[in-house]
Amino acid sequence: MTVSTQPVIDRGVSADYRVVRRWGWLAAVEQQILHMRAYLATLFITGLGSPIVYLLGLGLGLGVLVDDGKGIEGVPYIWFVAPALVMATAMQSASQENTYGVFGGFKWSNLFNAQRLSPVTPGQMAVGFQTGAMLRVAALLVMYVGAVIIFGVGSRLGALWLLPIGLLLGVAVGFCTMAWVSTQKDDRGQLGFVERFIIVPLTLFSGSYFPLDTLPIYLQWLGWISPLWHAAELGRLALYGAPISWPMALLHVGFLVAMAVVGALLSVRQFRRRLDQ
Repeated sequence: MTVSTQPVIDRGVSADYRVVRRWGWLAAVEQQILHMRAYLATLFITGLGSPIVYLLGLGLGLGVLVDDGKGIEGVPYIWFVAPALVMATAMQSASQENTYGVFGGFKWSNLFNAQRLSPVTPGQMAVGFQTGAMLRVAALLVMYVGAVIIFGVGSRLGALWLLPIGLLLGVAVGFCTMAWVSTQKDDRGQLGFVERFIIVPLTLFSGSYFPLDTLPIYLQWLGWISPLWHAAELGRLALYGAPISWPMALLHVGFLVAMAVVGALLSVRQFRRRLDQ
């Protein structure tokens, strides 16, 4: 019997030239998964603890005061705020993954420049990176939805619908963040502005903790253009049948889909411009 002396080679997606040439975005996803293994424990602990703390603090803590006035929209406060908390988590996670992650891939680790030496195209890199980022968003969403079900908020079937709605929001925010970050060539502190001056204000002024129509009319427009408000309203419709008309529900979906498509096209375009120079 002849024993081969050749080394055993990992036959993952990135090991097959023909697979990479056709399905290069899967190679980019594979790289993201391998990278996430380094902080898997932190992801699990954070994802498990955050929903419990927020639902207890806001839903059952602040909710005691709000529910004295018969809740909001005829339901307990925790029912009203839970979908917004789930969607805010998706938005924040998608933004974080596509801020320093994308910038670092160009500037610090040269990940994208290294991938450009392979058959992977810039468009495949953008799509693959975003798909990998959505895996983290999906993991957090599963933990949040699990907490919502355990707390007995809304219907179980409605809680499950929060998963695709949250992923749609994550894709929309993720691609739009990626499109802008991929234009930045130097870090002068502007990356932190995304969290401080976009994500946090959107969380506060998107009808997350109180109905949007309770804000002054000159501030309500912030909610109208906020992807978080559109996703949270869809989440409330799914979770407990919030009084939202179907035309309005279709508008919410259309806004998020349009945002995701435009963001994806801009991201792919910018990746091509930067990597094909």
